[in-house]
This record gives sequence, C-alpha cells and structure tokens, in this order.
Amino acid sequence: MLWIVRSLWLIPTLPLLAAGLGALLKQGQRRLAATIAIASISISFVLAVAALVQMVLHPQRLFFNFAWMQFGSEWVKLGWMLDPLAAVMLVMVTFVGLLIFVYSVAYMHHDENFTRFFCFLSLFAGAMLGLLIANSLLLLFMCWEVVGLTSYLLIGFWYQRPAAAAAAKKAFITTRIGDLGLLLGMVWLYGQTGTLLFYDNGAGCMEQQSLWLLATHSIGFGMAASTGIALLIFCGAVGKSGQLPLHVWLPDAMEGPTPVSALIHAATMVAAGVYLVARVYPLMSVTQSPGATSPALQVVAWVGALTAIFAALVAVAQDDIKRILAYSTVSQLGYMMIGLGVGGVAVGVFHLVAHAFFKALLFLGAGSVIHGCMGEQDIREMGGLRKWMPVTFATYAVGTLALCGFPLFFSGFWSKDAILHAAYGWNVSRVPFYLGAIGALLTAFYMTRQVCYVFFGKRRRGAVPDPVVPAETSLSDPHDAAHESPAAMTVPLGLLALFAVLLGFIGTPAWPWLQAFLDMSHANAGLAQLGQEGLPQLMLASSLLVFAGLGLGWWMYGRQPIHRAADADALERLQPALFQALRKGLYIDQLYALTILQTAWWIALVTDWLERWVWSGIPTAVSALTKGLGWMDFSLDRWVVNKGFDEGCTGVAGSGRLLARLQDGRIQYYLRFVGAAVAALALFLLLGHRG
Repeated sequence: MLWIVRSLWLIPTLPLLAAGLGALLKQGQRRLAATIAIASISISFVLAVAALVQMVLHPQRLFFNFAWMQFGSEWVKLGWMLDPLAAVMLVMVTFVGLLIFVYSVAYMHHDENFTRFFCFLSLFAGAMLGLLIANSLLLLFMCWEVVGLTSYLLIGFWYQRPAAAAAAKKAFITTRIGDLGLLLGMVWLYGQTGTLLFYDNGAGCMEQQSLWLLATHSIGFGMAASTGIALLIFCGAVGKSGQLPLHVWLPDAMEGPTPVSALIHAATMVAAGVYLVARVYPLMSVTQSPGATSPALQVVAWVGALTAIFAALVAVAQDDIKRILAYSTVSQLGYMMIGLGVGGVAVGVFHLVAHAFFKALLFLGAGSVIHGCMGEQDIREMGGLRKWMPVTFATYAVGTLALCGFPLFFSGFWSKDAILHAAYGWNVSRVPFYLGAIGALLTAFYMTRQVCYVFFGKRRRGAVPDPVVPAETSLSDPHDAAHESPAAMTVPLGLLALFAVLLGFIGTPAWPWLQAFLDMSHANAGLAQLGQEGLPQLMLASSLLVFAGLGLGWWMYGRQPIHRAADADALERLQPALFQALRKGLYIDQLYALTILQTAWWIALVTDWLERWVWSGIPTAVSALTKGLGWMDFSLDRWVVNKGFDEGCTGVAGSGRLLARLQDGRIQYYLRFVGAAVAALALFLLLGHRG
C-alpha cells in the first residue's frame, strides 16, 4: 500500500494534537499557541497536497480498514480512504484553513482568550479532516459530532454576550435534530448490511452487493430501504448545511468571531452536509430502474432549490454585513444540493470548492471591514470605505463578482452555470432550474446592494456612537478611524481572491478537468465543447441575469446612496411590508416560536405538573397514607390496647394485693376473721329467727 494512504491519519491527527497542546497553554503564551496551530495545519496541507498529487497521477480509490471494537463474535471496523473527492476536499480545507489561521493572528490579537481560540480552531480542523478521510459512516459520525461541538464552542466564543450564547445553543440543538435522523439511518443501514464501512473489497455498504440488497428490499408504500436510509442520512446534511427547514441556526451563528464565520460557516463545516451526500451518493442514486432518478435525489434537488431561492430573497433585506453573507451561504449551499440532485457529484462538488474560496474571501473581507470600522457591522453605518480600505475593497469586489457569477473570468460563473445546465436538462422537472435562475438574479442584486452601502457613497454618521471608538472621534464621524487592515489579514485576502478567479478554469466546459478527476475519467479539452447543445444560450441567459441584478442593484443603491443611517432602504420605500417580512426572515423563527417552541413549552409544563403531582405525588400520597396508618396504629396501641391492658393489670394487681392481705400467714388475723364471720352468722340467724 502507498505510504500516503498509510500516513493519511496524520492529516487530522496533527491539528488534534495541536488542540491538545493548546489546551495546556496559559493565556500569556499567545505566540506559542498560534505557532503550534499554524504549523500543524501547514504540515497537514503539505500531506494533503501529496495525496492530491498521488490521485492526479493515479486516480483510484484506496482505503485502509482495521478492527476497532468487538461485540460478542462481531468486530466493528473503522478505516480511512483516499480517492479524488477526498483529496480535493483535503487540499481545500487545509489551504483555506491555513489562510484563516494566519488571518486570525491579527484579527484576534487583542482578545484575552487568544490561546483558547486557536485551541478550538485546531480541534475543529482535526475533526473536519477526520470526517473527510473516513471510510466508515461510524467514524464519519464521530468526527461529525466533534465538528458540531466545536461549532458550538466557537459560535459562543464570546459567551459573555447573551446573543452569542443563545446562538451557540440554537446551532447545537438545531443541528442535533438533523443528526438524529443521520443516527437512525446509520442504525438502519447497519441492520440491513451488517457494516458501516463504505468500501471493503466488495463487502462495503456503498458497494454493489449491499446497494442491490437495499434497493430490492421494500418497506411499504412503494419505497425501497435504500430510499428510506438515504432520506434519514440526508436529514443530517440538512441540519449541518443549513437547508430548509433547519436553516435557522446559520444566520444567528454570525455572533461568533469573523474567522469562525469564514472557516466553519462558509468554507468547511457547512459544506460537510454536501460532502456527506456526495460520499453516500451511490446509496442516494440507486434504483431498481436503470436511468431513473431516485426519490432520494429528487428530494435533495427540491430542498436545495427551495433553500436557494428562499435564502436569496431574505438576504435582500438584511443590514448586518455578516448576516447578508450568512443567508448567501445558505442559498449557495442550496445550489450545491441542486447540483448533486440533478447533475451528480462532480457538479455539486465543483461549486462547493469554488464557493469555499470566494465565500471565505467575502467573510474575511467583511472581517477586515469590521476591524477597520472599530467593530461596526451595520452596513447602513458605513459608506465610502473604498478610499480608506483599497485592498479590502479590491479583494471584496473579486469575491462579490465570483459569487454573482460574473461571466467568463470568475469561478462562480462556471460552477453556477454547470448547476443550471444540469437542472435545465433534468428529466423530472425544470422548476429547480427556474428557481436557480431567479436566485442568480437576486444574488447579484443583494451583493451589489451590500457593496454600495459599504464601499460607495459618503461616510455616514451612526445613530449611536460606537463605544469602542474614543469619544472625541465618534462625535465627529464614526469612520474617521477607518483604516486598512494589517498584512496578516490582507495577504490571505489576496490569495483567496486569486483562487476565486483561477479555480474556474479547471472546470469550464472547454476543459472540465475537475469534473473528470472526480469521476476518475479523462478530461477532453477543446473550445468546441463550449458549443454543446443549449450551452451558449444558457451562458448568455445566465450572464444577462447577472448583469440585470448588478444593474438593478446599482440603480437602486449606487446611483442615489442614502445620506444617513436612519434613512429608509430603497426597496423598503417601494414595498415596506414585503421588506419587513424579508428582514425578519419571512417570520420562520417566529413561526417556530409560536408552534414548535410553544408546544415544547406546554409539554414541559405538563411534564413538570405530572412530575410534581402525579409521578412524584403518588409516592408522596403513599408515604402520607403510610404515615397516617402508622399514627392510627400508634394511637390504638397507646390509648386503646395499652390503656386497657394497663388498667386491667392495675385491677388484677389491686385484687391480688387485697387477697394477699387475707393470706398473709398471721394466725391472729385468721382468728379475728373467723370470729367476725361467726358473729356475722349469729347476727344473721338471730335476725332471721325474729322475722
């Protein structure tokens, strides 16, 4: 076996080791904590590149399994694997992670819990990398849960803020709902196949023998076991990747530090759900009818389409710079699900990889803006920052154009068009295509709105001075202190911007290298492939939608920017009711509060009442009854039984004393008694004779 496969476990282990060492460091050992964390992810990146090179030279699937734990006569096996999908994801996560680690050194420089932050980052990186190499659904689930734990820790890193603590709990609980479905799917899969190894020389649960068994086993209502298991596993992906209806945690997760938003909630963790669907794609796609689209993939495509359009609509009305990007992430994850559902692994993963770079760029750019504006996050309080932050503005513009899918020169154009092209040819319905196309228009619109608010127009004075800014500064203008970020932050921005452009050229129809690599096939290059049936028309239509979104956004927000933060939004002036509904996320959180949370509250009250007065009341009543019976028994014993017995004993004792006096052994008393008796008898006889 190749050395890189045997050494693959080192890629997640090194960051985990760094997390362990970081947990032992004192708060003052900041430089050592950052050095250990960055060194560990750097070595993991080198090993990931070596793995990718090996896969490029010899595309294949390699794995290493081992016995972990024995139950009776059965052994539970774990293992790790290397294939093109894992290799690409490993390089993406380690490279983006490395840049974010470096960025965090400057961004978190003044935080008193600097060492703890890097400990948590390293723990997350190790768990995420372990998830990527897992050849066992059980091992993947273990790492999956550690990823959820670190998400909770990092979202609530500033736990002294009530909003951050609440957001961390919300994220943890919401994703656990999806994870319950994943756990049930795992148990069902193990019960049907007897293994959770993906690949095991023909005996794995993702190999032909097990898949055919699952596809032919009906569970009723015309549904195969493979479909039921796939849908349960997809529940985990819905929770982790913020799909409807479990999307509500992701926007609130922006309460964490911005590097957390970039690493976990844009580039890696939220992509874990997409990766899970891609990893179990053989199960998702298996059907008894060759060429038919499986019900599981249809669900994936529809959920993705609805999520993409929903989140894009809500992003239009947000004012927090990170919250806009959060809803954008939810929307783009929906696009990835569409790609997986209608086009396969290569289509969805291409957008996943491209999105990781340009969305990490946008989040880090937002962090640079927040850093330069002394902690301000409301885009209405900003304006004109392109003059004071030129590097941030230039890189942010690149990320924006990549996200919008600006034609030809940006990766987002090619990855988004690949999804739309596959959706257009989907044999089930074209509705996901139309929803995706409208989402592309909205994406260009809300990103133009954000850029106009932040970087164009004039500086706007905030309604409330920022408490971080000195009083004499905030009174004149809240942005007098705006400044460009240090090199530790701008250099990662530049590198991410570079990849946001270059990555598109490895997946164009003219040279679909990435798609061919993921499919372990050969990529045919040639400009003639751009003339595939319907492709030029689709590219033109997609480009027109992007231009329309950019133009509409500029016409509404760039041409006549607001002058004060309190001014109404341009869209709000046109449709105030609709704008408020979108600003509130179409009231999904409120709906959950009135239904699910209220129901849970009443169930809790009823349960509390039952616990206090029924389940706890029964033992209390029995105890009281027992005490009452005991008191009655005591009273009867004391005042009836004992009293009567004591009085009887007293009477017997008195009688005994009286009789004892009659038989005391003294003769003179006996003679006196006899004499008295004789006298009494004589008197009785005398009186009787006279009568």
